[in-house]
Amino acid sequence: MTRALLLRLASFALVLSHAVTLSAAERARPNIVFILADDLGYGDLGCYNPASKIATPNLDRLAGEGVKFTDAHSPSAVCSPTRYALLTGRYAWRTRLQRNVLGPFSPPLIAEKQLTVPAMLRAQGYATACVGKWHLGWDWPKADEGGKRDFTKAVPNGPTARGFDHYFGTDVPNYPPYCFLENDRTVGIPSASAPVGRDSFNIAGPMLPDWELVDVLPALKKRAVDFIRDAAKGEKPFFLYLPLTSPHYPVVPEPRFQGKSNVGAYGDFVMQTDQVVGDVLDALKAAGVAETTLVFFTSDNGPEITGEVDPGAYDRLRRFGHASMGTLRGTKRDAWEGGHRVPFLVRWPGEIEPSTSCAETICHVDLMATLAALLEVPLPAEAGVDSVNILPALRAEPRKTPLREATVHHSAQGKFAIRRGDWVLILAPTGDDNQKRGEPDWFRADRGYTAHSQAGELYDLAADPTQKTNRYAVEPEKVKELATLMGRYVTQGRSTPGPRQSNDVEIQWDHRLSK
Repeated sequence: MTRALLLRLASFALVLSHAVTLSAAERARPNIVFILADDLGYGDLGCYNPASKIATPNLDRLAGEGVKFTDAHSPSAVCSPTRYALLTGRYAWRTRLQRNVLGPFSPPLIAEKQLTVPAMLRAQGYATACVGKWHLGWDWPKADEGGKRDFTKAVPNGPTARGFDHYFGTDVPNYPPYCFLENDRTVGIPSASAPVGRDSFNIAGPMLPDWELVDVLPALKKRAVDFIRDAAKGEKPFFLYLPLTSPHYPVVPEPRFQGKSNVGAYGDFVMQTDQVVGDVLDALKAAGVAETTLVFFTSDNGPEITGEVDPGAYDRLRRFGHASMGTLRGTKRDAWEGGHRVPFLVRWPGEIEPSTSCAETICHVDLMATLAALLEVPLPAEAGVDSVNILPALRAEPRKTPLREATVHHSAQGKFAIRRGDWVLILAPTGDDNQKRGEPDWFRADRGYTAHSQAGELYDLAADPTQKTNRYAVEPEKVKELATLMGRYVTQGRSTPGPRQSNDVEIQWDHRLSK
């Protein structure tokens, strides 16, 4: 073998070695896309509910290319608290938001010094972007005596002040101002007044003169796809947080989806949501980064009932035979499983086995600790106080104990539930919160639910996944065990190991059950 050939072979080996090194580096620092649907139910997806009447081919494909979690939970049964916990690794009930969601023109919920997932990733060299619904507050312009606000000025302390390099979206699609925002400014001046009505806007307020609700989701999809295309050309890995406005009210599917689902406008909007996910996955492939991107998809809570969406989850079941909650009990706002158990799909080529299913109990609040572990970033003691690393579950690593000691659920009315193993304790009297807005008599009768008056609700989800049999009165020791654990999580300011932290306010919960 000649010296020249030896040199060429050595050079080729060096190139191969460098390529392998780059591939390993890319796997250690993957691009990350987190897609958060709004009010999508556990039973809406075909991969979760074989009886679903809504076609979701792209989400089913995502499940086939990754792992499907069957016991994943949003941190709250409503919107803003879930988004707070997702981005901070801290339950929102530790803040001033003790019930419901932020209202129009609310100040920021995330404290200025609170570490967020995008801020952590940006410190590790990631390009970060949020495209979609924010609903975590801004420092909005103050209204004058006539109620008008000066939208020619910046709107500070929004997403770009909480770790995102770039933001584009609508704060809340059914809240004013009815316009897009980009970074810290409105896109155009919302100088018109929104018409309030059943099929338009449910809250009066300033609006762009040519604002059309049907255009919101397509615009978000386009911006997300554009970001992926441009970010893939850069030298930095990227993080895209894509909180969709669908299938939340207002339910406004594009004309090409109208009438396609045979489950009403809601089903059509779910189909459009599925197509948005498909377009994002296609954009990753077209940009050449699909193999080096970690993709999450989930929902912020359970499905909506009649009142905003028509027909809502219960009426949709009766009219079309489609159960958005699947076999679960409860819907959006409830402490029952249907309020917060949600679809959760993750794809990560080369790291996650395709077409797998995982029954590990996880929560959206776990994102921070998981990504910190992935990037080997030590978290400060005061950060991610409720967040648990779920990488072992993503990678299907064998283990003998659950990753989470327990998971706290929170209803719209501020009632707590705590889940440990197969047992869940709802810290509220029977029917106090969970039947307040939703569960109709015919549904309760069809599923065999009884309404015995008791001080709380206790269920063994292994034996009773549909929560028919309240064991509160016959398992006093289990009630005390779970209530005591809840008390510790409240007083310690955290639910994970570490030094005690402070809650922002005094937490309102029923202390009697822990005594």
